[in-house]
Amino acid sequence: MWWPLMQTAITESDKKSLIDFISSSDRYTCGAKVKQFEDAWSTWLGCKHSVYVTSGSTANLLLLASVKELYNIPNGSKVLVPACTWVTNVSPVFQVGLEPVFCDVDLKRYSFDLDNLPDEDIRIVFVTHLLGLNAPVETLKEKYPNAIFLEDICESHGVVGPDGIKRGANSLGSTFSFYYGHHMTTIEGGIISTNDSNLYELMLLKRSHGMARHLLPENYEKTIAKYPDINPQFLFLTDGYNFRNTELNAVLGLEQLKRLDDSIEIRRRNFDCFITHLDPDIFYIPYNDPGNSSFAFPFICRRHEDVKKLRDIFNELGVEHRPIVSGNLLLHPFLNTWKDTVNVPNATVLNNNGVYIGNNQFITEDMLVKVFNTIKDKW
Repeated sequence: MWWPLMQTAITESDKKSLIDFISSSDRYTCGAKVKQFEDAWSTWLGCKHSVYVTSGSTANLLLLASVKELYNIPNGSKVLVPACTWVTNVSPVFQVGLEPVFCDVDLKRYSFDLDNLPDEDIRIVFVTHLLGLNAPVETLKEKYPNAIFLEDICESHGVVGPDGIKRGANSLGSTFSFYYGHHMTTIEGGIISTNDSNLYELMLLKRSHGMARHLLPENYEKTIAKYPDINPQFLFLTDGYNFRNTELNAVLGLEQLKRLDDSIEIRRRNFDCFITHLDPDIFYIPYNDPGNSSFAFPFICRRHEDVKKLRDIFNELGVEHRPIVSGNLLLHPFLNTWKDTVNVPNATVLNNNGVYIGNNQFITEDMLVKVFNTIKDKW
């Protein structure tokens, strides 16, 4: 495969750091290295607290469950979600007893279609910055001034808002993924960032079974004193999960984080080149926001019949490609009862007319030029 979707960003130096840690440590479960990585990530992002977990998907579930509990949000309350996003932006809504309200996306940012926002009592807006594209959070907040805003930035590390601040730095809760093919990797892993100390503490508890031993130090003694008949090491204050990640993954994260800014910059340069060559007569042009932090190169054909032609060109060149995330989620069997609740023509365009190919720090301008020259020659 000449151009795979994902390439390993794990270096020999990363491997050596892992070997050195294994050789010198006798603790590999969640411990000091995890906390060190959480603190380093918070510093990089510009927020107060972060909680390292097993994936971006578990990050979404833990965040939503914790927000629901902390803010006493009733079952059945409505959560606005885009019709085209990753499945675990929607699954946690069901899993914690809330109700999704689906909204179509636009064809420039792949975020909520601002011309078709529902006039409903939305309690939570779950924004996805899809494929590294900057979602219009500020406009959404004007539409839903009383809603809680959560941000999935799993594919968009380093995306920057119009105020010049990284997305997630000022969010109540934001999630990131460190899966193999993302801007940086811990092989598997995800993280939640927040500036709310109460939410942070609750997520620490819920990450590890709801156990009191994970309370913040200033709250530990006064809390366990209320339950003198229960061993404080095995005192469960709330329901929870086991979403703890390991020291090994955190060691890798600390090494990867050192190179994240360089990776983002290369991806941005690549995306600029991609936009320059994309033919607007054949493809919809995504918005090249200066704050974008590109994850992939999306090709959204204006005509459905052109998709097969494009796939054939990619296959001939050895360029791996895939659908636009989950496509139109309302077409999937697990959402069958929701498919007729809203009209989502743009999500259907992404589903039927779109593919993407990978963008990462190993892609060069020459590679992009070769792809576009081949498209031009064979179109």
